[in-house]
Amino acid sequence: MGGGTILILLLSIFMQVDQHVAQATNLVFFIPTAVGAIIIGIKNKNIQWKLAIPIILSGIVGAAISSSISTHINVQLLRKLFGTFLLVIASFEIYSWYKMYIKEKNKHTNKENKIK
Repeated sequence: MGGGTILILLLSIFMQVDQHVAQATNLVFFIPTAVGAIIIGIKNKNIQWKLAIPIILSGIVGAAISSSISTHINVQLLRKLFGTFLLVIASFEIYSWYKMYIKEKNKHTNKENKIK
């Protein structure tokens, strides 16, 4: 989850902006930021092109298909789908954090047992 997710939530819930408009607004902010990040990544030689090219192409195709589908979806349904997406991502993040916490806790327990 990134800032765009928060922007969409703020626009749609608190500003009462239509879901389609909120998502389009997010893209308007995202694209220049992404271009800037790519330029800096290229300058710093941090981009693995063999990995990046398939991801870029998949993203372009996915964005075209998704935007085409979303224009034909009812705003209320789109809002519910977006909410479901957020819940799935949040659940995954919480699970990942919990799993990491348990691993870290076990690592410290094992170190303490070795010292004794």
